[in-house]
Amino acid sequence: MIKDLLVILISSSLVSNVVLSQFLGICPFLGVSKKVETAKGMGFAVIFVITIASAVTGLIYQFIMVPLGIEYLQTIVFILVIAALVQFIEMFLKKYMVSLYNALGIYLPLITTNCAVLGVALTNVQKEYGILEGVVNGFATSVGFTISIIILASLREKMEYNDIPESFRGMPQVMITAGLMAIAFCGFSGLI
Repeated sequence: MIKDLLVILISSSLVSNVVLSQFLGICPFLGVSKKVETAKGMGFAVIFVITIASAVTGLIYQFIMVPLGIEYLQTIVFILVIAALVQFIEMFLKKYMVSLYNALGIYLPLITTNCAVLGVALTNVQKEYGILEGVVNGFATSVGFTISIIILASLREKMEYNDIPESFRGMPQVMITAGLMAIAFCGFSGLI
């Protein structure tokens, strides 16, 4: 059992990286990776939300949807659960952890629209993970997202001072960097 969880942990965070191999969560990956500090804030918020969302959606799917025979509604239900969960987390942080709420700012509501969150919930169902495996998969996937966004942010900060031709500055530079990162992460799967 522990061996299976370790395989899920490594596979979901490095080998099947949600951003660099599944191409989910590209919008926040490219948009919030200008500075390392904002990338860290987004990454930790995503870790928290995806891990909790994996547990809640897994429980709802296994104990409500399957017994009622309404598995075909999983996408709609998961979207509603994720949106409600993010709203509850936002209200909790605003009331009880004001400094953390202010630090995360706009990043918390943006997590609702991050397709990686929904992708993890659907992957858990597709791979028939139990609750524990689903939570480990969600945690590992969000850690992989965080690793990717922090690496890209640190590279973008370093490249800011480089002499780059005008036609490659900005988004072309970021896309080339992200593509090279994706190739590097493919090395974890042994495909190269």
